[in-house]
Amino acid sequence: MTLALAACKRGAADMLLSGETMGTTYNVVAVDSAKKVSQEALQAAINASLAQTDIQMSNWNAASEISKINASRSTAPIAVSAEMAELLDAANAVHEATEGQFDLTVGPLIDVWGFGANGKPGVVPTEAQIAAAMDKVGQGSSLRLTNAGLEKLNPDAEMYLSAIGKGYGVDKVGETLERFGIENYMVEIGGDILTKGKNAEGMAWQVAIETPDALSGGIQKVVGVSNFGMATSGDYRNYFEEDGVRYSHIIDATTGKPVTHTTASVTVLAENAMLADAWATGLLAMGRERGMAVAETHDLAVLFIERDASKSEKAFVTSASSKFAAIS
Repeated sequence: MTLALAACKRGAADMLLSGETMGTTYNVVAVDSAKKVSQEALQAAINASLAQTDIQMSNWNAASEISKINASRSTAPIAVSAEMAELLDAANAVHEATEGQFDLTVGPLIDVWGFGANGKPGVVPTEAQIAAAMDKVGQGSSLRLTNAGLEKLNPDAEMYLSAIGKGYGVDKVGETLERFGIENYMVEIGGDILTKGKNAEGMAWQVAIETPDALSGGIQKVVGVSNFGMATSGDYRNYFEEDGVRYSHIIDATTGKPVTHTTASVTVLAENAMLADAWATGLLAMGRERGMAVAETHDLAVLFIERDASKSEKAFVTSASSKFAAIS
């Protein structure tokens, strides 16, 4: 988890709800000043919403919609739900804007580098192994979303939604809260966050961005967030070193190899958590120099944290886009 909730006092009007989902945990803080909402009913509705997301978007559920799409080797249009079409449309937009670095089909490369669910990172694959994985990668060239459905131009292409699915689930929980009339809340799933309104003290929700150092567990910056989705992607928890070279799990989808730039984490504030999730992944793969240009072009609120190679000890440099600086 690359985002940590900042410590804040619990208000008298707060409802705290939590549980497990998507292989991680969720936490919800809902402000119910009028105390008209049943916590039990709200908890049940949240769990139902997350169960629906699982049956549509989970790569770990063999019966899910995405698993059935991946299992198909047909090039004929596959009918998809309105929710899946919404997610894929957003993914395509971010894929194009990040020059292909956000890519739902990058799973074979993650696997060949040992960073997949059953992998053991530590061995650099051969060029032939990388090339074989690359044959199955390429969101823009292997998938096409039309009014008729999703066409797999490459029948072997499969999609992995881990870099956008959590954010989607966060947004759906937010919709559930609003159906109960709750206008002030914070939802968090595995570090992806959605905030609306204010906390019980009438302040913006306080969220801490971690220092990108797995050993320190420190806080780089605390920001007050209202009415934004928020996500952070980082390269500092999942990597290996061989012959003095560091190989991160952040893969350049255009080369098939781990990125080599010094950007350690990227935090994005967006209109919803789904987009924040996707943008954070794509911009981290791009790195600060290219990613900042994209952030400014698309008016995105982004904070880049880079390793300072000029210092012997661990040190970091932050760079904020114009919109992030204005918000925070």
